[in-house]
Amino acid sequence: MNEAESEVFRALADPTRRAVYQRLADREMSVSELRKGLEVSQPAVSQHLAVLRGAGLVCERREGRFSYYRVEPAGLAPLIDWVARYQAFWPERVEKLKEVLKEMDQ
Repeated sequence: MNEAESEVFRALADPTRRAVYQRLADREMSVSELRKGLEVSQPAVSQHLAVLRGAGLVCERREGRFSYYRVEPAGLAPLIDWVARYQAFWPERVEKLKEVLKEMDQ
């Protein structure tokens, strides 16, 4: 696994970060908007955003003294590439599973 893949997996391993990411998938939000509905402090949300930003999953836009965050779709590329490598295995294995299940039924 390369470093970019590791960063994305590490960032999304935390349930709170996944929740933040999912909320940002709907629209751009400020830290205070993101905090609403989450049971974590504003500094904790900022820390989670820093991890997501470091992994390339979100980007920040500054407007005056406020920061707004949105999903960076290209940030999921390492995850998509990782899944694609293993996707080739599934059709063959599913077919083998079907054969085994048929044999078990007989």
